[in-house]
Amino acid sequence: MIKSNRVGMLGASALALSLAAGAAMAGPQDNSLNIAWEREVPNISMFHNTDREGIIIAHHVWDSLIYRDPDTGEFEPLLAESWDLVDDVTIDVVIREGVLFHNGDPMTVEDVAFTFNYVANPESDMLSQQTVNWVDRAEIIDDRTVRIIAKEPTPLALLYMAGDIGIYPKDYYTEVGADGMGRAPVGTGPFKVTEVIPGTRIVFERFDDYYEGSPKGMPSIERIVQRTIPELNTQVVELASGRLDWMWRLPADQVDRLGAMPTIDVVNASTMRIGYLQFDAMGKSGDNPFTDRLVRQAVNHAIDRQSIVDNLVRGDSVVIHAACHPAQFGCIDDVTEYEYDPERARELLAEAGYPDGFETRFYGYRERPYAEAMIGYLNEVGITTDLRWGQYAATRDAIRGGDVPLAFMTWGSNSVPDIDNATPVFFGGLSDDLAMDEEVIAWLEAGGSTLDPDVRLENYTKALQKIADEAYWVPLFTYNTNYAMSSQLNWDPHPDEIPRFWLASWD
Repeated sequence: MIKSNRVGMLGASALALSLAAGAAMAGPQDNSLNIAWEREVPNISMFHNTDREGIIIAHHVWDSLIYRDPDTGEFEPLLAESWDLVDDVTIDVVIREGVLFHNGDPMTVEDVAFTFNYVANPESDMLSQQTVNWVDRAEIIDDRTVRIIAKEPTPLALLYMAGDIGIYPKDYYTEVGADGMGRAPVGTGPFKVTEVIPGTRIVFERFDDYYEGSPKGMPSIERIVQRTIPELNTQVVELASGRLDWMWRLPADQVDRLGAMPTIDVVNASTMRIGYLQFDAMGKSGDNPFTDRLVRQAVNHAIDRQSIVDNLVRGDSVVIHAACHPAQFGCIDDVTEYEYDPERARELLAEAGYPDGFETRFYGYRERPYAEAMIGYLNEVGITTDLRWGQYAATRDAIRGGDVPLAFMTWGSNSVPDIDNATPVFFGGLSDDLAMDEEVIAWLEAGGSTLDPDVRLENYTKALQKIADEAYWVPLFTYNTNYAMSSQLNWDPHPDEIPRFWLASWD
């Protein structure tokens, strides 16, 4: 862990609370862990949310067939005892014996087949299709073997099976549906949910009947209480006073001050998330300036991304030029780059017919200071903005509905270290594609339909180069995040932004 050593003032109210609290109210005394994040998860059912917080919940509550070790990248059996790649589209899975759901029901091949056939059904009420739309169907071979059949060769099938498809209990889900699963979840994971108060808190209890042999292991911590606290400053106060044990996304300007406290550790860690500006290049929102390539190039030149990284994002973040995360397979850096050049931006706007600039709606949902910095750069070249700030789901739906000419968005790729879970989401002809470039779509489809890494890289390179040439995005920067926690807590972060609390313990 990297702990700040600069001394500063946390703030009078926080410091007073901290001193008044005396002994910590949370944590080691009763082997519980009190955590907070700022956003409510609308439905904690694994397949009915796309928020990072929902992904965290899913990894604790619903085990998948396969486990990917976050340190080595190796695949290990989880709910599967073994698997066999029969051919390019067929995987036979032998399930583990003795696994119980949180309600006491045994997990069977019927549950596994039901789950995969549910995610394969295009009429299901799932929110995200990217990690499951490769599945064609599942068939039961015998009382311990399930055959999973892909629609076509899928290079990331095992990756998707290792965390993105948790096994649901067939009978329970058939009875309660998505809403019932959100209110009273049932999985096979190391923690079970015992209380859900929407917008307030979720309580997790260690599942004492968790199966032996799981690579996750039996958790050391017995109870996790998650609270939704929208104001980060309030989270800081709670952590300083001992009422919280762990928080994330600590603002950079709080790192030194909070890290100076002897009872708190602050850790900066890189993530798989990237930021970007998305243009409505195809004109879904009406006749807007961003349908013009010159205007999109002007915006690329107008924003000083390095300054934003240096002064606001900080940490391990870097500027990116391609529409993907540099750590992902297939993400190349050899694309057209747009250096910060406001004069060139003004020239391009004039050439496009906007010598005096124009006004546009600008949408966003997180890191408002980053957005405000970008708005400042746009104003300098004559582009004035009407800022529309909202929640992620509302912003995403507005984009898909064709109401958004320009948006500041982020994407964490569901923590999948492969370009297939990034660029094709936004340029592969799906609901988030605002370019609909037929060549790009074809290259991405070719790259995602073969197991040959050389062919994949060749096609992804062509797609990324054209995306940059046409300036369909403004790729901004990679993200890092700051975690703050009790100095008594043993816990380490991973780049996929999934805090594995089943591995945590108290000194």
